[in-house]
Amino acid sequence: MTTYLLASSSVHTSAAACDYLADRLGDEDTVMVLGVAEPDAPERDAGDAINVARARLAPATVWSEQREGDPVAEILDLAADVEADELVLGQRGGDPEGETTGLGSTVAAVAGETDRPVVVVPV
Repeated sequence: MTTYLLASSSVHTSAAACDYLADRLGDEDTVMVLGVAEPDAPERDAGDAINVARARLAPATVWSEQREGDPVAEILDLAADVEADELVLGQRGGDPEGETTGLGSTVAAVAGETDRPVVVVPV
């Protein structure tokens, strides 16, 4: 049994992460979807990101949680709480019209601070 933590604040990131997970999920695997609303972002974006993942990953076991605050701290805290085996994050913000090269600050910080495997999906 593998526990994945999919952290997202956009529907684009959730869709890319679901594409990655679709062929990897087994019957006993669990996906914890974390929608993090940053202070300056609409809260509904995180909720929409969760909804996309829940719909796309059915019938797998999917749990979700929505939080506000510092995305790095929230991701690391939840990863520890659920004992995630793998973290799945978008390359950067999730805006397909935005910057497309390099890693965003959130994924770079999470990868640098965790001892868990981090999979970065292109958005």
